[in-house]
Amino acid sequence: MYMTLNNLKLNEKAVVKKISCDNKITRRLYDLGLLENTLICPIFSSPFGDPRAYEFRGNIIAIRNDDATNIFVEVL
Repeated sequence: MYMTLNNLKLNEKAVVKKISCDNKITRRLYDLGLLENTLICPIFSSPFGDPRAYEFRGNIIAIRNDDATNIFVEVL
């Protein structure tokens, strides 16, 4: 079952299945190494919940919830 990245609980691991952000965001995520079949895990949430920090491939980046709703993952 696929869900969106923003719905993952903290420290819940998932695999990226599809990225449907606009072209600029998608390209930036690809450049950072966030591709399909990449293991990703939310590790920190800001006080108001947006953005959240995600760890993948040894990187930690913040992704806004608006963009995270367009990234589909499969929970492990």
